[in-house]
Amino acid sequence: MLTIGVITRGKYGARLLNTIEKYTDFVTKSDSIPLILPNFIEDPASFVDDLALDNHVFGMDLVITYSLHPDVTPEIVNRAAQAGTKAVIIPGGRYRAGDPHVLDEISKRHNIRILIEDICCAICSDTNPEVKEFSSRLSCPVLQIEIADDKISEVIVIKGAPCGSTWLMAKNLIGVPVIDAPAKAGLLVQQYPCRAVRGTWEGIHNSAQLHKKAMEDAIKKYYEKG
Repeated sequence: MLTIGVITRGKYGARLLNTIEKYTDFVTKSDSIPLILPNFIEDPASFVDDLALDNHVFGMDLVITYSLHPDVTPEIVNRAAQAGTKAVIIPGGRYRAGDPHVLDEISKRHNIRILIEDICCAICSDTNPEVKEFSSRLSCPVLQIEIADDKISEVIVIKGAPCGSTWLMAKNLIGVPVIDAPAKAGLLVQQYPCRAVRGTWEGIHNSAQLHKKAMEDAIKKYYEKG
C-alpha cells in the first residue's frame, strides 16, 4: 500500500488530503508550513529546522509538497530524499520549485524521482513505481459512463484530479445531453474552486481540456462496446 507524506501551506494541499482519504486506500502523514513566508530565505536549512516539521512525513514512499517557495522546496525535497523517500511531486510549476540544478543534484545523489507539475491532474504517465501507483487513482482523469435517452445517466471516475474536481464534475453531468457533455465537463472543472493558475494554458484551462477529453474518450468507448 502506497504511503504519502504531504506538506501543506495554508489552504494548499488540504483538498489533496481529503481526496486521498475519500477515494483511495493510500496512507498519509502530513504537516504544514506557514502561509506567509519571506520572499527570500538566506538559510533554508535553518529555516526549515525552525518549522519543526514531523519527520515521519519525510519517510513515506512518496512526498507531495505544497511549499510553493523556491528556497524552501529544495530543502524539503532534500530531507525527503535523505529519509529514503522514493519520489517527490512538486505542484505549482517550476518557478516556485526552486533551482533546477539543485533539484537535479538531489535526484542524482539519492536516486529519487522529482516530478514538477503545474497541476497534478496533468500526471498522465510516469515510470517511477511510486508516482505510477499514485497516478493509478489520482491523476489525468479517466471516466466510464452510461447513456440513456441520449443523456449521461452515470459517470464512474476511474481516475480523477487530486483536488477532487473530477468527482464533483461527474455528479453534475448526470442528465446532460451526450452532445453537450464534453464541453460541460470542461466548464464544470473551471467552475470548481480549483486553485490552479488562471490566465495561462498550463493551469485551470489545461485541467478543463483534460476533463473534456476524458469525457470524449468515455463516450467513444461507450459506443464502441455496442
